Amino acid sequence: MDSWIGHEVPRLPGQAQPLALYDSARRGVFPTRPTGAATMYVCGITPYDATHLGHAATMITFDLVQRMWRDAGHEVRYVQNVTDIDDPLLERATRDGEDWVVLAMRETALFREDMEALRMIPPAHYVGAVESIPTIVEKVAALLADGAAYRLDDGTGDIYFDITTAPDFGYESNLSRDEMLELFAERGGDPDRAGKRNPLDPLLWRGARPDEPAWPGDTLGPGRPGWHIECAVIALGLLGDTIDVQGGGNDLLFPHHECSAAHAERLTGRAPFAGHYVHAGMIGLDGEKMSKSKGNLVFVSRMRADRVDPMALRLGLIADHYRSDRQWTDDSLKAALDRLDRWRRAAAAPAGPSGDELLAAVRGRLADDLDTPGALAVVDAWAAATLAGTGADPAAPALVSATVDALLGIRL
Repeated sequence: MDSWIGHEVPRLPGQAQPLALYDSARRGVFPTRPTGAATMYVCGITPYDATHLGHAATMITFDLVQRMWRDAGHEVRYVQNVTDIDDPLLERATRDGEDWVVLAMRETALFREDMEALRMIPPAHYVGAVESIPTIVEKVAALLADGAAYRLDDGTGDIYFDITTAPDFGYESNLSRDEMLELFAERGGDPDRAGKRNPLDPLLWRGARPDEPAWPGDTLGPGRPGWHIECAVIALGLLGDTIDVQGGGNDLLFPHHECSAAHAERLTGRAPFAGHYVHAGMIGLDGEKMSKSKGNLVFVSRMRADRVDPMALRLGLIADHYRSDRQWTDDSLKAALDRLDRWRRAAAAPAGPSGDELLAAVRGRLADDLDTPGALAVVDAWAAATLAGTGADPAAPALVSATVDALLGIRL
């Protein structure tokens, strides 16, 4: 599957700072320590609808991670998936009387356009679930042979992962069993499914059903993959047995990331699967959770069609810390547009306060768990001083523009 078109990222002078990030498993901020290439897997979209602000905020978070690693001189191997076969996609296609393949292709194309407009550095590999099915079949068969998976004795052909074969299951999310059961039921799991060994056992392979797409599964029988095994297999195949960062929204922490890490660790015998499990907060709208059920999703493509500058969207979404659940309002957009205007006017000035000092300060704030509010405050102060006519560094405006571009992804 093709990714989107990237853009040139300015190279900055001086010494970059190593990036520290909050790890959900250890519940603290720790330095990332890439050895060789920095590796990151981020869970992408299920393409049954357009990119909303929550998607955009999550993807910006991991774009910032990539920018900081690149600034520090690391090669970055970043993989993002597309879950282009799953129940929500099939349900939406049925509801709208549309071919699910056409729906997935259209929404994936729109997502790529949105990512390009928001100036996201594209992943090295952009991979669909459907194209990964042969490898997923192989790995599910390996889990069956290893005794870590079992087939239900009900004729459906459904295969589940036995979480008792992952003795550290739960270490990533740090949830109680009751909390896990509640979230498992809310987020696509089936704790009440008859015949399962454990209510929390996740689906690996769904046997073929009438009127549903299915693929050859060799010894598994025809069917399609479960969600969690998809991400484990794609990450292992392209990034290796362990990775530096597994990322996504905080709604993926459990069960998705917990289960995919358990699958990967059982397949390789190596743990932890990721050095950091990193999760972005949710975006609400005017005080309410943003969700398709509420009908209050704000789509990036709709805002672009309304001629909202994508750089203002990006600025608005990083005005608060990435880990916080936060609200989007009309005031959020107005503040971002005002900030973008001030920065652009300052960057067009003939001189300003020291650009080197600003670069060091922005690097420092972002190195501390992507403190974007702190980084924006640094640029705000520089812009205010420049517009007030203070500062005599003629090279500063160009360096500030390059800094904001390279590290924040904002083109002035």
